[in-house]
Amino acid sequence: MKDATTIFGIRAVIEAIESGETIDKIFIQKGLSGDLFSELKRTLSKGNFNISYVPQEKLYNLSKGNHQGVVAKISPVAFKGLEETIEPILEKKEAPFFLLLDQVNDVRNFGAIIRTAECCGVDAIIIPEKGAAPINADTVKTSAGAVFKIPICKVNHIKDAMFYLQSSGIQTVAATEKTDNLIYDIDFKKPSAIIMGNEAKGVSPSILKTIDHKAKLPMHGEIASLNVSVACGAFLYEVVRQRI
Repeated sequence: MKDATTIFGIRAVIEAIESGETIDKIFIQKGLSGDLFSELKRTLSKGNFNISYVPQEKLYNLSKGNHQGVVAKISPVAFKGLEETIEPILEKKEAPFFLLLDQVNDVRNFGAIIRTAECCGVDAIIIPEKGAAPINADTVKTSAGAVFKIPICKVNHIKDAMFYLQSSGIQTVAATEKTDNLIYDIDFKKPSAIIMGNEAKGVSPSILKTIDHKAKLPMHGEIASLNVSVACGAFLYEVVRQRI
């Protein structure tokens, strides 16, 4: 059985995977066993899925039916492959513009960022397989439908995507407070990719070590940080301002 974004039951999840549905996340009850579950494990071994092992109570919160210990969330959009998305953009545009989200996990922040990115002419958004907010009804609503208008690539690791972009001549810029450089000091007329970090932790330290540029927004109030979707909007519109 399934509704717009949720399927439950082991057989239903197996069939969804084998039919090519875009599975955003799979929740599996801790300690689950049995022949049918073994079949599910074999099916999961054929791909790279975002899986969480959770208590039974969590599954009851996610579904109202006989979940058999497994619930899956389906994305309403199909995620794109990185190279198949990026290469045509690099061939067509002199100054492509990409956005990487390093484990932004709030769906409303994600939706708001997608909406702003589409308005600013971002060519593609790149998110990690694990730790990213799902694309669900709230995401679609907050994005005002922009989620259907901009390519979204899902990759195993954001760091690998960053290396790929760097090797393709794209400068990478991380939004972080751990720098003295302001966003206005970066030349965004060049091919660019902006990286925004997790709501609580920011951009991962491993990424900050290998990024081309770090940049921050000037802050004049007593509160030291902005909501990630607001900060992202400020970064994206600086690119727009420089390219007008």
